[in-house]
Amino acid sequence: MIRLDIFSDPVCPWCLIGKTNLDRALESRPNHPFRIEWHPFQLNPDMPKEGADQVEYLAAKFGGRQRAIQAMMQVVEHAKKAGAEIDMEKVKRLPNTLDAHRVIHWAGIEGKQTPMVARLFRAHWRDGEDIGDAATLARLAGEGGMDAAAVARLLASDADGDDIAARDRDARKKGVSAVPTFLIAQQYVVQGAQPVEVWQQVIDELVEKLAE
Repeated sequence: MIRLDIFSDPVCPWCLIGKTNLDRALESRPNHPFRIEWHPFQLNPDMPKEGADQVEYLAAKFGGRQRAIQAMMQVVEHAKKAGAEIDMEKVKRLPNTLDAHRVIHWAGIEGKQTPMVARLFRAHWRDGEDIGDAATLARLAGEGGMDAAAVARLLASDADGDDIAARDRDARKKGVSAVPTFLIAQQYVVQGAQPVEVWQQVIDELVEKLAE
């Protein structure tokens, strides 16, 4: 197997689009060699603990409400083409995602990381849930086969918070400046929401090389 490390954030729409494209490529290539690991990267590391209104936050980021809305509509169009589920009407708030990354980390320990990532994407982008809320995260973890009560207890503590923040900082020091960022075999970097065809070509080349 070949490691595919993915640096991502559940509130990054391009990460959802990138994952959707990758998923389609993997489904079309069931003999793919990838073993996937997800790594934390906070798109908005200075986000208040309670989160913020999405339009207001993006308006400040893009230089005006109209520009923010235009950027959001462009994302929706790209998501539709990829088959990714985004309901921008439901996404009212942008959360702080540190706790979501903690849950992804714990899911990884149980071998349930990728399904948990998918659940968080759906909760935020399709259902408009607050994935910065501890009770919501514990429920989602339970729905994903984890012990919801145990996750709730961990979220009420500082468990692994410093480690997640340190991993985020380390990724930035090593050159990850935007997400999604994919690291293949700890050597080759692929950035952005690549089309399905690109991933199919990468997989085909890797399978051919492994067969030599």
